[in-house]
Amino acid sequence: MNKKQKKMLARIIISALLLIGLSLVPVEGLLRFILYLVPYLVIGYDILIKAGKGIRNRQVFDENFLMAVATVGAIIIAVTGDGDYTEAIAVMLFYQIGELFQSYAVGKSRRSISELMDIRPDHANIEKDGRLEQVDPDEVEPGTVIVVQPGEKVPIDGIVEEGSSTLNTSALTGESLPREVSDGEEIVSGCINMTGVLKIRTTKEFGESTVSKILDLVENASSRKSRSEAFISKFARVYTPAVCGSALALAVLPPLVRLLIMGVSPEWGDWIYRALTFLVISCPCALVISIPLSFFAGLGGASKEGVLVKGSNYLETLSQTKCVVFDKTGTLTQGVFEVNGIHHNELEDAKLIEYAALAESASSHPISKSLQKAYGKVPDRSRVSDIREISGNGIIAAVDGTEVAAGNSKLMERIGVEYISCHSTGTIIHIALNRRYAGHIVISDVVKPTSGEAIRALREIGVKRTVMLTGDARPVADRVAAELGINEVYSELLPADKVEKVEELIASKPDKDKLAFVGDGINDAPVLSRADIGIAMGAMGSDAAIEAADVVLMDDDPMKIAKAVKISRKCIRIVYENIWFAIGVKLICLGLGALGIANMWLAVFADVGVMIIAVLNAVRALFVKKL
Repeated sequence: MNKKQKKMLARIIISALLLIGLSLVPVEGLLRFILYLVPYLVIGYDILIKAGKGIRNRQVFDENFLMAVATVGAIIIAVTGDGDYTEAIAVMLFYQIGELFQSYAVGKSRRSISELMDIRPDHANIEKDGRLEQVDPDEVEPGTVIVVQPGEKVPIDGIVEEGSSTLNTSALTGESLPREVSDGEEIVSGCINMTGVLKIRTTKEFGESTVSKILDLVENASSRKSRSEAFISKFARVYTPAVCGSALALAVLPPLVRLLIMGVSPEWGDWIYRALTFLVISCPCALVISIPLSFFAGLGGASKEGVLVKGSNYLETLSQTKCVVFDKTGTLTQGVFEVNGIHHNELEDAKLIEYAALAESASSHPISKSLQKAYGKVPDRSRVSDIREISGNGIIAAVDGTEVAAGNSKLMERIGVEYISCHSTGTIIHIALNRRYAGHIVISDVVKPTSGEAIRALREIGVKRTVMLTGDARPVADRVAAELGINEVYSELLPADKVEKVEELIASKPDKDKLAFVGDGINDAPVLSRADIGIAMGAMGSDAAIEAADVVLMDDDPMKIAKAVKISRKCIRIVYENIWFAIGVKLICLGLGALGIANMWLAVFADVGVMIIAVLNAVRALFVKKL
């Protein structure tokens, strides 16, 4: 509990003890009124002040006004009647207990999001004259070398210049598995350096770094309200004046009818008591507090799992997702090409790889990197000469005096070498040595270990339609789709074709169902924006992911998609449970109050009791079951 909550708890205890003590003391008249006024003011002075400020600022109709009018009215009735002040004090006491519960629940939700906010760095270390100087991260220019010591947060995105270490990325990804980094590797802000000292050359300003963008996303999430949340806000603005008018009518009209038309006693005290009870019952706290709290808890629960939702409106849309469209590379696959086969080679496998890696050593293409990775050594560029890159075909170079041609079938046709076709799926690199065919190398992307499980998890939660869009060749796309169990696949698409295909899919689905597109957020920004809900995979270090998507998964695990949908559905289910429960109980108790059956104690339950139950129910959105 924070200081304010502890103070409120103390007031509740003091007021309750005074109320119990006074019930045991036989005091009458003015002294009784003064003594009972003490616990009332102890527990309710802030409500009376807020109600007065609301009247002064012409914002009259809120829960503070309703509680003030109802309890002051109950005290007036007690003064003029039987002198029982217990009800008035009890109403205020239980209301404050409900407020304490609500405050604690909001604090718990806020803390879950604040844990993510702990990724904000306090400073950056710059080495000057052999000493480390701490500076504000905002002052560090791109290209500056910063030093991150064990236990410190990485303040700005960059590339490791010197050192190796283990990083704790749990604040970003929601996963506890550490990540190893060493010289030349990219590193993103927000991670915690755990073991070695790292020297990092920054590549961005702090304002453009991953951690800054994530913090901005989280801080603004609560400002984007869902339809349900917006409806409750509008409902409260209309509802509160309406019930105040109804209570006034209940206090005045029946006595006048009894007096002027029926000619009997008006019984003003009875009808005013009913009106005050009606006011307490009608207080919309349960709705006004629990609905935003449910969404806030949902956002907090998602953030704990490494799923950042940009607002409760996106949480509501995500819950209605029935069709999920995937990009392939970097989403369902690792986006890392590996050598998966060497066929029809006349040389040893290692020798063919060596020739290909050296010939491709001047290229930065992913294919070249995969060949160099398979080679396993740093290519000796002095062994390579006369490099000619033929766009769309491949490379011809001299390696140790031998002419090496490495490329696709078009390159073999271009140099007049008869090649052997390959039936494997993937990118085929044909190799010719001195214009003589030497075999081919199969390179293909690797499917992520959890992709198949992620598709099955989506089916289990009711997402029946899964679609894959890719620019890859049809055989490659069909193989991946079949391996993962995806319903539909569309291949050889350009970025504009993907947008067009998503438009077709949106037009073909029922209006109430929503379509989610999952991409890596770099090449897929137009599609992420066009889909009903855009989900960015592999968001660490991807500016486009954070900018274009509605939901950002802080690692590239496809299993998080089903988890995000489950979180959203649980949150929306809780929202509707609270709406129906609160309105249902209110209507029943309002009817009983108007008929004179409900007393102030039932009114307390209808207001504070319903609010506490709704708040406790809302807090459930914080807790996410494992898939």
